[in-house]
Amino acid sequence: MDSGLVGAGKQLLHVDVYIDEHQPSRGILALLSRLRPNWKAQDIQMKTFTEGITNQLIGCYVGSLLEPGCVLVRLYGKMTELYVNRDHEVEMFQILHAHRCGPEIYCSFQNGICYEFVRGTVLDDKLLRQPSIYRLIAAEMGKIHSIQPKSGRPVEPVLWTKMSHFLKLVQSSVSSSPAGQWYISSSADLQKLPSFKTLSQEMESLKRHLSQIDSPTVLCHNDLLTKNIIYNEKEGMVKFIDYEYADYNYQAFDIGNHFNEFAGVNDVNYNLYPSWELQRDWLTAYLESYKHSTGREVTVTEAEVTQLYIQVCKFSLASNFLWGLWAILQSRFSSINFDFQRYATARLNYYFEKKEEYFGLAVN
Repeated sequence: MDSGLVGAGKQLLHVDVYIDEHQPSRGILALLSRLRPNWKAQDIQMKTFTEGITNQLIGCYVGSLLEPGCVLVRLYGKMTELYVNRDHEVEMFQILHAHRCGPEIYCSFQNGICYEFVRGTVLDDKLLRQPSIYRLIAAEMGKIHSIQPKSGRPVEPVLWTKMSHFLKLVQSSVSSSPAGQWYISSSADLQKLPSFKTLSQEMESLKRHLSQIDSPTVLCHNDLLTKNIIYNEKEGMVKFIDYEYADYNYQAFDIGNHFNEFAGVNDVNYNLYPSWELQRDWLTAYLESYKHSTGREVTVTEAEVTQLYIQVCKFSLASNFLWGLWAILQSRFSSINFDFQRYATARLNYYFEKKEEYFGLAVN
């Protein structure tokens, strides 16, 4: 049985199939019989991509992954419906595709979606630091940030709603010890996380400080780690994938969040956080693209770069705090083999380490 899901004014095919994450091929073949009826089951090849730390991703193709028509099947991670609005994600897919910034989405099914394969190389941490590539990333982000909401309706940044939601989920999912501290084990030793009370106070402190900063509300990706960037060397372009968290948000959050991702995921190392020189070059390329895409004078001044740099430093704190909460949740629910507890500790430790310094930066 199929039905429609409405998003961005266009109805999306919904196929009533459930795919078992441990034995996905049977369900995938049932899906492909609808999406690619000309493909013969015996010719279909499947490749599992291992980069994701939230969902399972499987590429389906006949002949070669590089040929047109390849389908990506994404199985939603366990319990992710608690903090990801799937209808909204579909709408973001459709908006970004309509503006030539993202792949086409083909259908949804009971526990996932299918979409167009984006040709190119998944970025690694080394490529992320190459000027020719990070300038492409900055320009692409500038283009996405210029996409206007439908019918000019006013939009609110999603940051505080999302953070508050994560915090409530953390409160209900993590049992506190009599001392009011949470203890989570990592591969190294027993690590201590702040109490729920401390996290609540930190969120209020962040909100008070950052709400005073005049960062525009724009359409953001909100989760731009290396594995969500595809580089097509032949065409000299990058594309962003995975829109689970895409929404209207503070401009400086999206950039600061991306800069945090320079530290990596599997082995977080903030010594890799971009230098002032790299950030200045990145932000200049970004502002040129953003101004061009919004029809303004493209000249970028040193003062504009410095102001954005300060805003980005401040909002990078919110990024570390948000993903620290997210990782606590993932450590409770996810079936993916990843040390979320260690990741939560790394993100929150860096938040506390940089808070005083970044709060102290003066905004013009």
